[in-house]
Amino acid sequence: MRPSLLLAVPLLALATGCAHARPDDAAAAGRTALVIHGGAGVIERGSLDPQAERAIRATLQQALAAGGDVLAGGGAALDAVEAAVRVLEESPHFNAGKGAVFNAEGGHELDASIMEGHTRRAGAVAGVTTVRSPIRLARAVMEHSPHVMLAGGGAEAFADTRGEIERVPNDWFDTAPRRRALERAQRQAAAGREDAAAYFGTVGAVALDARGHIAAATSTGGMTNKKWGRVGDSPLVGAGTWADAGCGVSGTGWGEFYIRNAVAHDVCARMAYRGDSLATAAEAVVNGVVVEAGGDGGAIALDAQGNIAMPFNTAGMYRGWINPDGSRGVAIYADE
Repeated sequence: MRPSLLLAVPLLALATGCAHARPDDAAAAGRTALVIHGGAGVIERGSLDPQAERAIRATLQQALAAGGDVLAGGGAALDAVEAAVRVLEESPHFNAGKGAVFNAEGGHELDASIMEGHTRRAGAVAGVTTVRSPIRLARAVMEHSPHVMLAGGGAEAFADTRGEIERVPNDWFDTAPRRRALERAQRQAAAGREDAAAYFGTVGAVALDARGHIAAATSTGGMTNKKWGRVGDSPLVGAGTWADAGCGVSGTGWGEFYIRNAVAHDVCARMAYRGDSLATAAEAVVNGVVVEAGGDGGAIALDAQGNIAMPFNTAGMYRGWINPDGSRGVAIYADE
């Protein structure tokens, strides 16, 4: 069984229920939930060959299983989102980790962030080039440094202090489809045209554990053909990732607009300060604020009762969910 649908043309939003459930309500019921995404963008039916689509759906299922098994075993939401995101980082089909896009110089710069809601602990890294799992490094920043965010060479130097962080050559992230995407983006840029697909591609997860705790995580290779060390919303707490005691969000889309509008935090703030439901808040921000500002994209969100929302305004968004009743599913296109 999939979540109930709330449709707005040409988009999708999924959620039910009340915004103001206390975390201890979920804990008392032992309720858990998980929602993941592999990025929003120009994903229309027919744009994926059947083999690639099967592989993408299978990886989404693997990510759900990795995070879901943690939750089913009584594990923490923080462990669940890291486990789910690490599966997606290892796949060449998503713009994170192995599938990271190329920057303008033909290399890769990766960003990630993770946040634990009930403690407000957070960790983030930006512009790392040799870290196989940026989300794992972001968690290490949170747990083993006095800082929230490390960037570039400093983040890599910190990685050198952590034996559990695996390093790889930058060209380990190379894939042929991403190389072709870079060449296409550069041709369009030279012709004075914008490549809309260049702005999309992120992975993320939000989880609720049996203790009623929420965590969120986001990882990305950034924007195709990006220049000057550009950093998007994914590693920025409040923009691409947010978790508090009652709500968690991971965003995907045109990062500049998510930064300018503090999208992830805004969803949860509307619930906390206005009493909006998860569905109402997520819909208003992703398909209202972002679109009105000139951006596009999507987000996944989850509240303390295990309600899930997945609004987006693009042709598709790779996504998957496990409801509190154990039902689960994955989807790609807007009409699923």
